Amino acid sequence: MDKLDAAVKRLQSASEMSLYLYQKPLLLTYSGGKDSDACIEVAKIAGIPFDAVHSHTTADAPETVRHVRAKFRALELEGIHCEIAYPVYKGRRTSMWDLIPRKLMPPTRPVRYCCEVLKETAGRDRWIITGVRWAESVRRKNTRGIYEALGRKTSDKVVLNNDNDDLRLVTETCASKNKRTVNPIIDWTDEDVWSLLRDRHVQCNPLYCEFGRVGCVGCPMAGKSGRERGFLRWPRYKRLYLDAFDQMLRERAARGKKTYGWQDTTDVYRWWMEYDVLPGQMDILEVDYGEG
Repeated sequence: MDKLDAAVKRLQSASEMSLYLYQKPLLLTYSGGKDSDACIEVAKIAGIPFDAVHSHTTADAPETVRHVRAKFRALELEGIHCEIAYPVYKGRRTSMWDLIPRKLMPPTRPVRYCCEVLKETAGRDRWIITGVRWAESVRRKNTRGIYEALGRKTSDKVVLNNDNDDLRLVTETCASKNKRTVNPIIDWTDEDVWSLLRDRHVQCNPLYCEFGRVGCVGCPMAGKSGRERGFLRWPRYKRLYLDAFDQMLRERAARGKKTYGWQDTTDVYRWWMEYDVLPGQMDILEVDYGEG
């Protein structure tokens, strides 16, 4: 059985369980990236019913926003229900630029509150499809099994492996949100993804012509060079971050919080981009959050 056949069977199996447990079709979480596009094509090949949702992060590039809208128009013409989910935090609409002063710190690689609020809220009480792939993380490949019960701490995580299962089906469950996840292309390489998209003549996000990774502008996971390229390409986003940092510093001062050596927005930006080491900045690992 090849990888496409395995992915199809994973979705078909998850679809049956979603319809039985939730009385709803699978919900495909669409980011606007190539892995999401591949999942759409696998779902179509599988012949299963599915809905689609895109979490509007407010920090995606304009090209990604336009690509998502075009994709959803096309899907809706095929009879697939699509929805744009706008971020809400503590009962009110929010954005990346609103969260930074409320959290009293910029998002960082070890503290990615932005993902939790802006990207991961869709799918409550649903069985969702994601484009998570092992190839993106060696650690993920080495530590995940067929079934997971997710928890905040490693000690709370339950992993069951079945070496006799040829499909190596990977699903996840989050009890607090009554949400389950199937990752149909989890064992695919980049070439597997691009090969499917070429064979299916899929129009992908145009930013792949310029960037190897498509995500939020300024995302810490893009690395220093990736963020630098992003800010050169979309300078207005850098201005939005700097304005948010300024609001954050003023909010910290108003609450009597430490500044960790930050004198102005330039200091925050250089720390955030990992350019300089400022006195006391390592204490940020134990930062005192804003609204939590």
